[in-house]
Amino acid sequence: MLTPDLDRLDLAILACLQADSRTIAEVIGAKVGLSAAAVQRRIKRLRESGVIEKEVAVLSPRALGLSMTFVVMVEMERETLSVLDVFRRQVQADDYVQQCYYVTGQADFVLVVTCPDMTAFEAFTRRMFFDNPNVRHFTTSVAMDRVKVGLTLPLA
Repeated sequence: MLTPDLDRLDLAILACLQADSRTIAEVIGAKVGLSAAAVQRRIKRLRESGVIEKEVAVLSPRALGLSMTFVVMVEMERETLSVLDVFRRQVQADDYVQQCYYVTGQADFVLVVTCPDMTAFEAFTRRMFFDNPNVRHFTTSVAMDRVKVGLTLPLA
């Protein structure tokens, strides 16, 4: 999948969609100076080329009873491809894991985990870390405040 050359109109459309993906083509067109049909064609191209990966609803964790967020640094026992792939699949399958990064440094993975309470987090750590012989060590930080959360990218 090749990334298309993005011009200022594409970037303006992307900025509108990042702010609210439900914005209709007519409104975007009025903001960027294109017809609704031209906006729709560009959005279709941006989706097909993979620039737009997914469009989702952003939910409030607190409104859903998921009031605790944890940042977890995970060190694996060994870094073989099979061990890493198994852990990746395990993380991808767990709904409490919101984000996972394979990183350099002392830890191998950094996870952002959202749970309803400490009891749920303890159960999560048992199944994800304590029951996993490939996890050497993990360190947890509890988020005290959601200062900034998002996936918007700088488009300058």
